[in-house]
Amino acid sequence: MIENMKTLSIKSKAESKEFYKGLAIIVAPIAIQNLISSACNSLDVVMLGSVGQTAIAATSLANQVQFILMLFFVGLGSGLSMLTSQYWGKKDYASIQILMGTALRISCAAGFIFCGATFFFPKAIMALITNEVQLIEVGSLYLRTVSLAYFLLSVSQVYHAVLKSTEHVKTVTIITFIALGLNLLLNAIFIYGLFGVEKMGVFGVAIATVIARSIELVICIVFSLRVKEVRIRITNIFLRSKLLSKDFIVYSLPAVGNEFVWGAAFATYSVILGHLGEDIVAANSVVNVVRNLASILCFGMAYGGAILLGKQIGEGDLEKVKRNGKRLIKSTVLAGFISALCMIALQPLLPHIAKLSDVASGYRNYLLYINSYSLLGATINTVLICGIFRAGGDAKFGFILDTIAMWVVSIPLGLIAAFVLKLPPLAVYFILYLDEFEKMPIVIAHYLKGNWLKDITR
Repeated sequence: MIENMKTLSIKSKAESKEFYKGLAIIVAPIAIQNLISSACNSLDVVMLGSVGQTAIAATSLANQVQFILMLFFVGLGSGLSMLTSQYWGKKDYASIQILMGTALRISCAAGFIFCGATFFFPKAIMALITNEVQLIEVGSLYLRTVSLAYFLLSVSQVYHAVLKSTEHVKTVTIITFIALGLNLLLNAIFIYGLFGVEKMGVFGVAIATVIARSIELVICIVFSLRVKEVRIRITNIFLRSKLLSKDFIVYSLPAVGNEFVWGAAFATYSVILGHLGEDIVAANSVVNVVRNLASILCFGMAYGGAILLGKQIGEGDLEKVKRNGKRLIKSTVLAGFISALCMIALQPLLPHIAKLSDVASGYRNYLLYINSYSLLGATINTVLICGIFRAGGDAKFGFILDTIAMWVVSIPLGLIAAFVLKLPPLAVYFILYLDEFEKMPIVIAHYLKGNWLKDITR
């Protein structure tokens, strides 16, 4: 009896070590990739600080369009990974190519729509986000100039998702490092007028983004020639399978809907704030720099863990997946708690990120504390909804829950607080950022039922 317990303990430790090693291999490059992205975005804010608070606020609001589109791509990529990671575990590369083609058809259509809308109707879009004339003018210039980048992203982001789900995460990190590094360099040149180039301000930031995204797509195509299992080909768009298309719709599109619903709701938060004044928007932009940096590890673990668990489901050992799911939750929640503390610890850096008005500076520290508790809630929900549930093919639950929690509860409460009760901006912000705790009990209860674990391959 004692001998059997020792044997089980040894096996459990070995399994745990194997899981955390595999998680580290996947998560480390994802975390580095997100760190590069967040660092570049942070430096963009710092550089735009030299142009002025209006430039920061206007680009922040305009970027809500890209925020929604990127979340659509994240949802599409996450939904795609649900299937491709399991087929990767089965070593069925032909199905992965077909699924990538299906995702490309959808992503290119979305990219084309966003590109056209921002090029032809930038002022109308900005007018939906804010009612301040100066922010509309600056933001619409940025949107029209950056519009082509939205279509370019539609190809590169799908390829990134497939590479991640097939354990080629390092390749994605290298591509991201090159593209964002170039973007940062071009931003500096166009904002500060380096090497004899005329200072372009917000217009220069948009031009830099288009150039960087163009080169990123070229690099993706070049890299794809080295990864024989997942290559970008024009013919991929025409690959079809009735069964796989049906599976993609059933399992992947709810993930797209989930991210899109969540992203659109989060963008609506910014719209509400945009109508409360430039000061709260600018303060939020600065605090988001710190939040994005602090959340890199915990969100990377949630999405990276989904890839690892999905592969193990495809390999067929479902009991092992349950045990590793528990390990993923514990480690990610711990990372979220540490991240929230790090946010608070970074408070002394906030005044150095950008020069704000006295009112905006007064908002800044309060927003930091609100975001720190919100981040902890977001970590718990993300590891379950986007990590555990999606790994097992259950994306529909998160889609339904976020639709109700954010669009039926949080946004109406925020609108009432802002425009009916006319509460101060800080009170409105606090109410909006309670959303994670509204849905957390339901998310935990769904996990405990255990209905999320499924092998969805053919």
